[in-house]
Amino acid sequence: MRNIVAALFILIVSIPSAYAADGISRREGFLLLWQSIQRPAFAMREVPFTDVIDGERGFQEITYAKNRGVLDDEDAFRPEDTLVLGDALLWLYRTRNVAELPDMQKEHVSALMVRYPIVASGSDISAIVASQEELLFLMSKLDSLLRDEVHEVSMYGEEFHGDGTAFGETFDMHAITAAHRSFPHNTLVKVTNIDNDKSVTVRINDRGPYIDGRDMDLSVAAFTMIAPRSQGLLRARFERLGDIALVEGCGERLRFQQRITKDVRFQRGVPHQWQTGKSLTLKANRWFVVRGITYPDGTVVRVQDWVHPDEFFGFTPSTPGRYVFQFASTEGRRREMRMNAVDCASDALEQ
Repeated sequence: MRNIVAALFILIVSIPSAYAADGISRREGFLLLWQSIQRPAFAMREVPFTDVIDGERGFQEITYAKNRGVLDDEDAFRPEDTLVLGDALLWLYRTRNVAELPDMQKEHVSALMVRYPIVASGSDISAIVASQEELLFLMSKLDSLLRDEVHEVSMYGEEFHGDGTAFGETFDMHAITAAHRSFPHNTLVKVTNIDNDKSVTVRINDRGPYIDGRDMDLSVAAFTMIAPRSQGLLRARFERLGDIALVEGCGERLRFQQRITKDVRFQRGVPHQWQTGKSLTLKANRWFVVRGITYPDGTVVRVQDWVHPDEFFGFTPSTPGRYVFQFASTEGRRREMRMNAVDCASDALEQ
């Protein structure tokens, strides 16, 4: 995330700001915050803001953020109004997931300003954010504070192995994954043991831990990469890197096929390239059907699995080669998607 914010800053300061005198709009400010966290925005069934129209810049990101609670669920967003400090701080804390959402409401801004003092004490939160540079400075300052925070991290293993995670996956204690109370699903986080400076980059695929004072549960595989298993607990710093869909792996940027029909779309979708042995979860905005899968050796498996919008379909390619998925909508409209599975060392997950 540090590199993204730095790149945004370089880009912006090299261009004369059109907002320096009168502040920046709420739309521009929010999109700048959203871009910095490398989090994809998926098409949602959520009712959009009345004043943010489909086809306008930022429609999908703003509507998705409304659905996820990053933006308040109100009728209007007022995209062209000038961004004020109070809203900028609230969105900044929420995009960084510094706490669970119920603890990041408007009434909590003052307390969060004390916990993360990125503006001077007593600052007027009704003041306008004067420029993009000012917003970037706040982002950089908070990200720096978050990277310096020390967290207590625990390990979970056999007692949960094979259980379902909060995101519909099957927990595998041998995978490089972690549970966190507020980081979004599929976020990559670099975890550094402060006692030996060893690091591992994990993918968030579960919620927890729910023991006071602990901030992350690492799978056995992830924990033992940076500390002895017998230790059980460690102190670490976190660096949030972004969503796995936006991080390069296997030598190329991940690209996903999302649409079954115009109205039925996956949240992430079927990647053009994926790793063998790595779990893929498919979730859509409406009912869809997995009719069948053709394996690299030509074997065709008839599935006929109907998947509800609140459910996932999971698949793990076991051998390298091309997999062909047959999907359909409830109306019978079909779509074929191809995925090439390869054996590769994932720099994103195993550092």
